[in-house]
Amino acid sequence: MAGPSFRDRFFTPQVARAITAPTGILLGGAVAAATIVAGVPLVAALPLGVIAWAGKVLWSVPRGKRRERIDPFTLQEPWRRYVQEALQARNRFDEAVGRTRPGPLRDHLGEIAARMQTGVDECWLIAKRGQTLVEARRGIDVADVDRQLAEVAAADQSDPSLVRVAQSLEAQRATAQRLDRVINQAHSELRMLDARLDEAVARTLELSAHAAADDTVEGLSTDVDSLVTEMESLRQALEETSGSPNHGLAAGGTTE
Repeated sequence: MAGPSFRDRFFTPQVARAITAPTGILLGGAVAAATIVAGVPLVAALPLGVIAWAGKVLWSVPRGKRRERIDPFTLQEPWRRYVQEALQARNRFDEAVGRTRPGPLRDHLGEIAARMQTGVDECWLIAKRGQTLVEARRGIDVADVDRQLAEVAAADQSDPSLVRVAQSLEAQRATAQRLDRVINQAHSELRMLDARLDEAVARTLELSAHAAADDTVEGLSTDVDSLVTEMESLRQALEETSGSPNHGLAAGGTTE
C-alpha cells in the first residue's frame, strides 16, 4: 500500500506536540540569542531562530514508508495479468497527463495520477494476497476429507473420538469452501477494477484533448477516489481472511 502523503504525515499528533513543545521553542530562542551575541542584527537573528524551530518540527514528521517495488513476474496467472494490466493503465494515464498542456487541468490530472498509483499499489497487494490464499487452498484436499468423512460415518458410532474427528474434517471442508468463495470474488473484483482503471484512462484522454471543464475533471477525480477506496477495502478483507479462516468476503468486498 502506498504510504501517506507529506500532508497526512504532517497533520499528526506527533507533529502538533513538536510545534508547541518547550524544547523546540527554547531551541529557536537559543539560536536567536546566540546569533545576537555573535553580532548578528536582530532582524537576521530572529529568522534564524524560527528556522531552527521549524527544523525541529520537520524532524518530528513521521517518515513515509518506501513504496514496495511491483514485480508482476513474481506472481502466477491470473494474478500476474491483473497487475500487468493495472501498470499499463497507469502508464497510459501518465502519458495522457504528459500530453496535456500546462495549466490547471494538467495540475489536477497530476493529482489524480497520484491516486492512480495508489490504486496500482493496492492491486499489487491484492494479487499477492490472492496468490497466497490459492496456495493455502491447495493444501486442503477436499476429496480426501470427504473420503475420511464417509469412513467415519460408516464406522462404529459408539466411539466418542469419531465425533471429534468428524468435527475436524467438517471444519477443514468449511475452510476450503470459504477460501474458494474469497478467491473467486477476488478474481471478479480485480477484473472489474482493472476495467475501471482503463475507463479512467479513456476519460483522461478525452479530457486532455478537449480541455474539459472543472466539473468534468472533478467527476473523474471522485470516481478514481471511489475506485481506490474499493481496492483498499478488498485488500483489507483479503488480509483479514488470511489472518483468520473464520473471515470471508461478502458482497462489495466487506468481511462477513
